[in-house]
This record gives sequence, structure tokens and C-alpha cells, in this order.
Amino acid sequence: MHVPGTAPQPAPAPRETPAVTATIPAPTAPASASARDSAGDGGRHARRFGLPVATALVMGNIIGGGIFLLPASVAPYGTVSLVAFGVLTVGAIALALVFGRLAERHPRTGGPYVYARETFGDFAGFLAAWAYWITTWVSNAALAVAAVGYLDVLIPVGGNRWTACLAALVLQWLPALANFAGTRYVGAVQLVSTVLKFVPLLLVAVGGLFFFDPGNLGPFHAGGGSTLGAVSASAALLLFSYLGMESAAVSAGEVRNPRRTVGRATVIGTAGAALVYLLGTLSVFGTVAHDRLVRSTAPFSDAVNAMFGGAWGGWAVALAALVSMTGCLNGWTLLSAQTPYAAARDGLFPAAFARRRRGVPTVGVGVTVVLASLLTVYNYASGSGRVFQTLVLVTTFTATVPYLLAAAAQIFHLLAGRRERVDGARLARDVVIAAVAAAFSMWLVAGAGYAAVYQGVLFLFAGVVVHAVLSARRRAAAA
Repeated sequence: MHVPGTAPQPAPAPRETPAVTATIPAPTAPASASARDSAGDGGRHARRFGLPVATALVMGNIIGGGIFLLPASVAPYGTVSLVAFGVLTVGAIALALVFGRLAERHPRTGGPYVYARETFGDFAGFLAAWAYWITTWVSNAALAVAAVGYLDVLIPVGGNRWTACLAALVLQWLPALANFAGTRYVGAVQLVSTVLKFVPLLLVAVGGLFFFDPGNLGPFHAGGGSTLGAVSASAALLLFSYLGMESAAVSAGEVRNPRRTVGRATVIGTAGAALVYLLGTLSVFGTVAHDRLVRSTAPFSDAVNAMFGGAWGGWAVALAALVSMTGCLNGWTLLSAQTPYAAARDGLFPAAFARRRRGVPTVGVGVTVVLASLLTVYNYASGSGRVFQTLVLVTTFTATVPYLLAAAAQIFHLLAGRRERVDGARLARDVVIAAVAAAFSMWLVAGAGYAAVYQGVLFLFAGVVVHAVLSARRRAAAA
């Protein structure tokens, strides 16, 4: 099933860490260029992440703007969205386990891109890298737009759309500057922001249960259509709040002992974020009246104000939300450059994306923040109140492309191996987990809706043209 690439494959790189016994013995395959450390990107500003920082990277990227804004986004569907949260959590854990297994086999920077390319060839790898790259910078734009809603609680910036636009741009560029300073500072910012935001989040998630009023929940199914359709639609929105579960896998080249650490950090971070999400969303639903929640731009601030009265609690939560979103943007900015970096090292992205300084692909960071800034400006120039929701659904579709390819890669490895050399029960368990992850990804594509799939496909088709140009240039250079 391997699709040959147009460029000659480099020789296998030496393993730097001992292999971990996997369910199916890893096939001998040529290592991509991303397996090699780039020269000149080390130094005191570059530092590999251990388990605590890798877990913080996963949780910090998952728990960003989603938990602070999406309860209001899914409120129009009713409390049926809580069912969607439960189903989404099962699918997210399945994907986390798949990423952990694949990281044991391919412990290199790039995550889903590396898994797709090593399994199915250059074109599949490019699609994974291209779709994931789109997901990251569109998510940054959506996250910055969401952050302005909480900034407005502290500083009135939402009254004028261009003031709000300027604030959103500042929120994007500050994390980009931290990334330019080096991975040492990225890890420090990520760890601090993750710790700081958990105090108010747990206050709402746990404390809100003591102020829970069932009368605030509203109808179970508030929208039209079928219940299953409402679950699918709300799950497609909620996936935005789970984006980032692959963070440790994408940054595997910067993680110490990635074969062991990536899987543990991914599962621990995803499970921890899921627990906070479920408790936090339930608390918001039970403390803020449904008709008010539907119109809210800062639902967690409204929840704390309803719990304790006054406005001081809402201000504190708004500040925590900004810390959370800034940390999330910090991590996503790093991730947005890592996948193009890995693809560029393999000749599947422009060579400029392979340049690194202080451990960070600086060209990737710069291009990503510029694209996200342009999209942010477009958002405010259009004056549409539903652009955030549209951006979220587009990222849902584009994210499922690398997710589905990763799940397919795991299924391929499991079924193509020599079954007589593995434990049958363990093989069956891993096949079920990979199948759940693949079915989950397909279900999210359906839930994203026709408009988001239409726009997402346009983004993907643009990538096909880019791949054709780069492939032609590689072939001409090799001739």
C-alpha cells in the first residue's frame, strides 16, 4: 500500500533511543529527513521537554479558548451537547492512544504527518501536513477572536471592531515573540500558563456544582432536527476544544525519550483535560440561565458572577481565560511551525520552512502568525458575528484529515504485521481502539456540515496544486 514518492528516500537514520516493544514489530522503512537533527539549532535557548512539560503542552493546547467560550456556542442545541461531550471524550482518548502507539514506532517531530508519510507515501504525508498546518493557523485566528470577548470584561475593547481587532493581533504576536526567543522560553511559558489557569478552572468546575440549579439547564434538545443530528453538530463544534491532543506527538523531536514520554503525556493530558471540560461545562450549564447563556460572550465569567454575585469573580475568571488562551496560542504557534518543518526537511514543503534558530522553525512561526493575523483582520472587516463558529467548523474538518490518516496508519501496521508473533488479545484491543478513532474522525466530518466541508475541501485542493509544483521542482532538480 506504499505509494512511492517522487524524491529518492534517504538512508535510515540511527536510533538514538532503545526501541519499545510494540504490538506489531515495526517494519524496516527508510527514515525521513525529519529524523535528523538540524545543525545549528541547539544552544542554551533550545531544551528538550520532559514528561511534565510535554503533558503541560498537551493540556495547555487542549484547554485554551474552547472551554471558556464553547459552552455558549453549543447552548443553542440544549443539554444534548453534554452527551456529545461524553462521546467526544471517548473518541479523543482513542486518538490519544493511537498517537501514543505511533510515536513508539516513529518518535520524530511531525506527528500525524510522519505517520502518514512513512505508511502511505509522500502524497498522503503532504496532505496530512497541509491540513494540519491549516488547522493550526486558522485555530490561532479563532482563538484570538474568542480571547477578545474575555479581554472586553477587563478592558472595554469590544465596542469598536478595530480596537478589538488590534487586541486580537497583539494576543497573537506576543506568543510568536516567545517562540522566536527559543524552545526554552516556549516550555517555560507553557508550564506557567497551564498551572495558573487550573486554579480558577477547578473553582468553576467543582465549586459550580454546589450552586447547580437544574432550572438553568433549559431543554434537552433545543434546536430543530433529530437528536442524533444535534449530537453530531455540537460535537463538531466541541472538537475545537480538544484540538491539541497530538501536541506531544507533533513535537516528538523536542521531547526527551519520545517513545515512552509522548504516549504517556498524550493520554494523561487528554484525560485530564476531558475531566475539567465535563465538570466545567456542566457547572456553566447549571449556574447560568439557558436563555442568557445562548447570548453570552464570556460564559465562565457569567457563571462565577452568578455563583458569588457582583463582578469581581467574572473579572478573575476573565483574567484566567486570557492567561489560558495566551498559553494555548503559545503552544499552537510552536505546533504550527513543527509540521511544516518536518515536511520541508523531506522536500514536501518549501525549503524555507526547514530553517531553525534556537530550536524553533522561525520561518514557519512567522508565516503562520502573518496568515492568522490576515484572517483575524478579515474576520473583523467582514463584521459577521458567526465567523468564529465558521472558523471552528473549518478546523474540525481539516483536523480530521491528519487524524484519520493517523488512525488508518495504525490499522495498517496492526493488520500488516505477523500475527503469530504478537499477543492476540492485545492485537484485538489495539485494532478496536484504532477503528474507534477512525470512525470517530469520519463522524466529525459529517457533523462539521456542508459549508465547513466545502471550504475545507477548497483549502485541501489548493494544497494539491502546491504539492504538484514542489514535486515538479524536485524531479527537475534530480534530472
